[in-house]
Amino acid sequence: MKGIFITFEGCEGSGKSTHSEKIYQALIKHGIPVLLTHEPGGTKISDKIRELLLTKDEVVGMDNIVPNAELMLYLASRAQHVEELILPALKSGKVILCDRFSDATMAYQGYGRKLDLEMLVKINDFISHSLVPDFTILLDIDPKVGIERSKRIKKAYAQEGELDRMESQSMAFHNAVREGYLSIAKKEPERIQVFETSEPIDSTFNKILENIMKLIKENGISKHNKPKKS
Repeated sequence: MKGIFITFEGCEGSGKSTHSEKIYQALIKHGIPVLLTHEPGGTKISDKIRELLLTKDEVVGMDNIVPNAELMLYLASRAQHVEELILPALKSGKVILCDRFSDATMAYQGYGRKLDLEMLVKINDFISHSLVPDFTILLDIDPKVGIERSKRIKKAYAQEGELDRMESQSMAFHNAVREGYLSIAKKEPERIQVFETSEPIDSTFNKILENIMKLIKENGISKHNKPKKS
């Protein structure tokens, strides 16, 4: 039985990680076989690439990375993630919740870095075996509000509000990413549903959960008590 691949997308500070975690916990309570993962990362190799991509360490010099090289690192992380974790989980019939996937590449590297969109589609299809999410939750937020939210969250966790390399990009970059996400959603309304982050968290969560439970029912995913978190 084939599982269901669900992705969470959005700009920095949009609440993707919060909602994916809350949905994960809700599906566990319902006895749904579920796996929670993220990009970049998700496997040991992919997590190492993530560390490199997000670091602001001057010794590493990632601030000088060119867009094409940055793209290749993200795709290398995804290639390993898909082969090692996502495809096997889908084949076993699990519901996969993934914090970012290919839409992030289109939004960040395509619209943000201005790389060729057709090229991005082709190369992503190659490294991911043309894997497309069954359902995508896009959490829309004003980038300025999102960055400030990220600072508050990191400060609360004793990280002194320090942003990572991607969060530290210019506001023009983040605005382009947001416009990219909304453009993608407009082209694929059947797959991508946009949720406004201005609504109360619980209200948004309930709407997302309702959509996901409907999808699970339609696909006949059976219940068990062995959820997994990567």
